Amino acid sequence: MATVAFIGLGVMGFPMAGHLARAGHEVTVYNRTPATRERWLASHPGRAATSPAAAAEGAEVVFSCVGNDDDLRAVTLGAGGAFEALTSGALHVDHSTTSAVVARELAARARLQGAGFIDAPVSGGQSGAERGALTCMCGGDPADYARVEPLLAAYARTARLLGPSGAGQLTKMVNQTCIAGLLQGLAEGLAFGQRAGLDMPAVLAVIGQGAAQSWQMDNRAPTMLEGRFDFGFAVDWMRKDLGIVLDEARRNGARLPVAALVDQFYGELQAHGMRRADTSSLISLLTEDSPWPTR
Repeated sequence: MATVAFIGLGVMGFPMAGHLARAGHEVTVYNRTPATRERWLASHPGRAATSPAAAAEGAEVVFSCVGNDDDLRAVTLGAGGAFEALTSGALHVDHSTTSAVVARELAARARLQGAGFIDAPVSGGQSGAERGALTCMCGGDPADYARVEPLLAAYARTARLLGPSGAGQLTKMVNQTCIAGLLQGLAEGLAFGQRAGLDMPAVLAVIGQGAAQSWQMDNRAPTMLEGRFDFGFAVDWMRKDLGIVLDEARRNGARLPVAALVDQFYGELQAHGMRRADTSSLISLLTEDSPWPTR
């Protein structure tokens, strides 16, 4: 069993830290909202700290799961940040979705302190975090990854080292690019079928057994047809992720015309107040009876 810290108790971090505690690890948590820390302690063994540095004090492995590059820098390099207490031989594992730039920056900083750093963004959403069935895409040193892989098993169904520092974040960018295109294609197909007067549940039952099948079709198509978007991965989060993808594409010269277009569509949803709606709400831009018609 390991002595660990977990920084960031959002919809993902809260259950992930809980899985580590239930697996028998000694867990200290930090969240900038004290009430969230207390709520976690009410249902899990462990203790809470009042700063990232205090949480990381004495920890063999420090986990973080926060919002963006700025948030990650704040909880690691800012005043009272975890790196103030990161000792030689310790390991920081970041589950946030950020740029590869900040992942490499923090990996270099950790090495200066004799510590390790793994960028390990996840896929699977809140449901996957709660069920302990996430996918972890990791970048970093193989020896560091080997140390943390058994801990990742507490909440990840799949974890894999994909290259040096930044490779985990770059893989997550591939993931989000694919999802954006899939969701737009699914939205257009469903809207087309509705316009054509088809029995769409019956259509899905058939095409879901063929080449069009995907996780998004299996899990989101029925709720898209019902116009229900009050759950899942929020438009704001996807817009943030696509911003990271498009920034990286400008650096490496990749052409992403579909991702850029879908990013604009998500911008329209934000403008119509759907910032916290599930990403499958793309279909609302294509249906006549939508409360937010833009087409």
